Amino acid sequence: MPQASCNNALVDQLTTAVLLLDQQLNVRYFNTASCAVLGLGEKRLNQQYFPGLFQHLEMKASHLQHALQSRQAFSVSDVQAVLVDGRHLLLDIAVTVVLEQQPACLLLELRQVDQQRKISMESLQQHQHLAARELIRGLAHEIKNPLGGLRGAAQLLEESLDDEQKEYTQLIIAQADRLRNLVDRLLGPYRPPQLRLSNLHQIAEQVLQLAQMDNPTHIYFQRDYDPSIPVFLFDPELLEQALLNIVRNAQQALSQGGQISLQSRILHQHTLHGKRYKLVACIKVIDNGPGIPSAIRDTLFYPMVSGKPGGTGLGLSIAQTLIHQQRGWIDCESWPGHTAFMIYLPISDCEEDL
Repeated sequence: MPQASCNNALVDQLTTAVLLLDQQLNVRYFNTASCAVLGLGEKRLNQQYFPGLFQHLEMKASHLQHALQSRQAFSVSDVQAVLVDGRHLLLDIAVTVVLEQQPACLLLELRQVDQQRKISMESLQQHQHLAARELIRGLAHEIKNPLGGLRGAAQLLEESLDDEQKEYTQLIIAQADRLRNLVDRLLGPYRPPQLRLSNLHQIAEQVLQLAQMDNPTHIYFQRDYDPSIPVFLFDPELLEQALLNIVRNAQQALSQGGQISLQSRILHQHTLHGKRYKLVACIKVIDNGPGIPSAIRDTLFYPMVSGKPGGTGLGLSIAQTLIHQQRGWIDCESWPGHTAFMIYLPISDCEEDL
């Protein structure tokens, strides 16, 4: 690492990662926080090609090259990054062109915002999800009432028609039934959760068994369970339905085959809905498909939002509602070759308001 001047010593006190890149985007200087943020030692970081430090980085090397050529600084927020060790980061990145040195170089500031953004986004998504659910429920009820009258009128009309004309009333009845089924799905689950001491891994195995019975493509299923997770209070039927919806989506994303992994872990002092729980169970569904389009990533759990042709977009919305009823939450991270849905459920009863 270069000799530290007085200014460099001050930069080393920052918690923000600061790196200096040359024209080839190789690291020429970095502060102490860079090692912590990127999870690399000084020897592995010095003189390295910056984009090569990541498995995946949403900010492309071409963006950095363009900044050098145009001499224009820029900044980007919520940049997804995957380190070489597989760790996932969410970064705010500021890029400044340093013209005092010739040739010009780039000064990068990397600030990790995972936890703060996660808490604020969870709160925002929770309110948006609840508002969307109430809107959909209101619309669904308004649609369902006239649908019943429409179907009843078609049945009465059918009694006075000959056989050739009855096909039209039968079409009306069939379409009314189809719309009623869609409305019922929009309304979602109506029973309150029935919490009882249950085994998380037993539910996961039941879901995998169902998924393997209906496996249209060659998909390999992998398990990575934490045996220390105890039995705890949750609704096994609601969790099974939510988990099955997510696994089915992963199967559909792997139309050419691939791998789905179910992973479980215990989290300590984890925050859900603004409350800190001593123990939280996390079950993660991971697939190596193409990833979720960035255009729908922020609205993924809204009703009627789908990345699949012909999809209704109800599976994830219903799954979120089912888990939310049990004080839990579903989150998602995705980039090409990796999509993971995390289901969080509190284990401990002890909670603290933040």
